[in-house]
Amino acid sequence: MTEQINSFPQVLTLAGTDSGGGAGIMADLKTMQARHVFGTAVVVAVTAQNTLGVQDSLMIPQEMIDAQCASLADDFNIKACKTGMLGDAKHVHYIAKNLQKYDFGPLVVDPVMVAKGGATLLTDDAIQTVIDELLPLATVVTPNLVEAKRIVGHEIKTADEVKAAAKEIQQLGVKNVIIKGGHMTASKQESADYFLFADQTDLWLSAPRINTNRTHGTGDTLSSCLAAELAKGIDMKQAVRTAKAYVQAAIENTIQVGHGHGPLNHWAYGEEENAKI
Repeated sequence: MTEQINSFPQVLTLAGTDSGGGAGIMADLKTMQARHVFGTAVVVAVTAQNTLGVQDSLMIPQEMIDAQCASLADDFNIKACKTGMLGDAKHVHYIAKNLQKYDFGPLVVDPVMVAKGGATLLTDDAIQTVIDELLPLATVVTPNLVEAKRIVGHEIKTADEVKAAAKEIQQLGVKNVIIKGGHMTASKQESADYFLFADQTDLWLSAPRINTNRTHGTGDTLSSCLAAELAKGIDMKQAVRTAKAYVQAAIENTIQVGHGHGPLNHWAYGEEENAKI
């Protein structure tokens, strides 16, 4: 009976909240629900946040992070997980230790460093802790160009430099690397992401650039969709295609919420696609 109860795909996000609902754990859970998996969460930080920016934040004590992880491991059969905003080096370390202790399936690391409004969400020393402790545990890491630049420590301006940077990041211990290239192609009509897989094959996926500021939570949404697909047993190459298509639909079919960098439309990936799940 226990096995039957726990057979439904279950996913975990370890991240910070977004009181505005567009990013962080809120975006993760909306995405997981839309992809027909059951979402769970370990709250690492609480933010006072809206579409205009992050006004305040509070980091959760280690004891409570450990308790949340233990509670989930005791009851759920989590098939994949993802990290988002982790805040500082101490909290990256707390999460890495729990991910070593419990088997939560394939790990998607979204190295959240800066919010759309410009607020710093990951301290400098925490970036090194992500490199040293989290990336070697990861199945896939999903930095944008700005984050990839911080990880490798040098500029990334051309397509060839994107590919070289992905190899550098892979050498840090992570199996698969996605570099989201939207920042590089801001003046072009296409937004291209680069995928380097564990078997050393690679792939560029492009989509039409949408002229909108309704992109708050894009990185969280991509990584949580990817985790959801992996939890269902979908192979990595198909999972990344689905995640790219999901985010594109969520941006194209905009909703008008807030006065700043608005959220994605997490239910926009149509019923015809959901029917195939």
